[in-house]
Amino acid sequence: MDSVSHPIRLQVMANALAGIAEEMGARLIRGSYSANIKERRDCSTALFDAQGACIAQAAHIPVHLGALAEAVRAVVAAGPRPGDVFVLNDPYQGGSHLPDITVVTAIPGLRDPEQVCAYAVNRAHHADIGGMRPGSMPADSTEIWQEGLVIPPLRLAQMTLTGELCWQGDLLRLILANVRNPEQRQGDLQAQVGASAVGVSRFRELLARFGEEETWQLIAGVIAYSRRRMQAQIQALPAGIYTACDYLEGYGDPPEPLRIQVQIEVRGERLRVDFAGTAPATAGNLNAPLAVTRSAVLFALRCLLDPTAPSNVGLEDPIEIVAPPGCLVNAQFPAAVVAGNVETSQRIADVVFKALAPVAGSRAIAQGQGTMNNCVLGNRHFTYYETLGGGQGASRQRPGLDGVHVGMSNTLNTPIEALELEYPLRVLRYELRPDSGGHGRQRGGWGLIRSLQTLQDCTLSLLTDRRHHAPQGEEGGEPGQVGINLVNGDPLPSKISRPLKAGDVLTLYTPGGGAWGAREEEGPGGPK
Repeated sequence: MDSVSHPIRLQVMANALAGIAEEMGARLIRGSYSANIKERRDCSTALFDAQGACIAQAAHIPVHLGALAEAVRAVVAAGPRPGDVFVLNDPYQGGSHLPDITVVTAIPGLRDPEQVCAYAVNRAHHADIGGMRPGSMPADSTEIWQEGLVIPPLRLAQMTLTGELCWQGDLLRLILANVRNPEQRQGDLQAQVGASAVGVSRFRELLARFGEEETWQLIAGVIAYSRRRMQAQIQALPAGIYTACDYLEGYGDPPEPLRIQVQIEVRGERLRVDFAGTAPATAGNLNAPLAVTRSAVLFALRCLLDPTAPSNVGLEDPIEIVAPPGCLVNAQFPAAVVAGNVETSQRIADVVFKALAPVAGSRAIAQGQGTMNNCVLGNRHFTYYETLGGGQGASRQRPGLDGVHVGMSNTLNTPIEALELEYPLRVLRYELRPDSGGHGRQRGGWGLIRSLQTLQDCTLSLLTDRRHHAPQGEEGGEPGQVGINLVNGDPLPSKISRPLKAGDVLTLYTPGGGAWGAREEEGPGGPK
């Protein structure tokens, strides 16, 4: 067995690549200014080869990671030079939604520093990127320009081999002139570029340690290993076609249900995921670009089929994803997309889980809360953004977890101390929502209750779901409770932007998870 195919060396390389991505993430989190990144960790990091194929990812935000490849390919098409630092957020060029800013840095080769050998990439959610409402996540946008500044792939800086930076000052000034809280935005952008510098230096150290030729041979071996594992898992599924549909809550009161339909065909070592039959794109902002749809599909399939394989392009190769252009999950420019990234992605993952549940075995799970419970409060002086946890769906083996982020999120919460220190807000209530999970043999996870009092006049934007359609159980388990939105005790729709006065109290009850299995009947002697 030659050295580059030896399993120990392949494992060493897989861990080394993942370690670089994780270290990039740690630098980004510790260097950022906003609570959204430094506290909630709403960011992701990865490494790509010179052609734009993913070679490693950190265990960060699912909705970010699956879409990064299209963003890197857009940068590759722009012809970067070694050391170029590109920035973009365009959802129609691999972005997810406008607040998510991606930084892509071209890594110079070791033997030939005049050639790009790889890319260090990160994506972070900025608490504002301009647009019609503070926080850049309006509930009522109807076109992309209302949601903030659109940034195509552009050079933001040039990085030397020693790590020194030469910023494109005009571009930076343009970005900062179009956002709220520009000092915080600048600090977070600098943290993203700093994280890229870590990726550049560590990857070049890896090339020096193993030698450039052997490094790329080992990387190819790791990718092939991931591909074989995914192919083996697909081949183990019974051949056939599996279908499911579910509904997203649209606009109006009651909201219009928006159908998401999936058909998954298992054929040998390959799997085809087709969204024909899905509702057309809406006039609002629940539309998802295909890159976001790809993220949601890959997340669900990885959870169901092989959650521990090295994360790289090899996992994607056996999977084909198609969706009719102009449908809800393949939005076309200039459709508004800010909620598609955070809410529609959740339902896409739900339908993939649901379709394959009959053949997923022990990895099948009841539906979780199915929403990120996006809450934005802000004015010209501050922008607070948070996604709230809820109930996880139960499985055959165990009950659902309580008060956790489910599905396409993966962030932390903002600690109360940090929240009240940074924003003119007061937390009045933060607790689990008792008994909100579905009842069954294994109960669904409980949601949360959070009450915030505003200390300044501001604007509220809510992008939430599962307020009318409850998370469903599996195998006879009962559904979880739907979520509830209140201002001063009065109910609000699932998606709304409206002004608040100082002293108003916003309370969110997040959904519980579905249960697994029917409850055993109680008799005189206990459960039967």
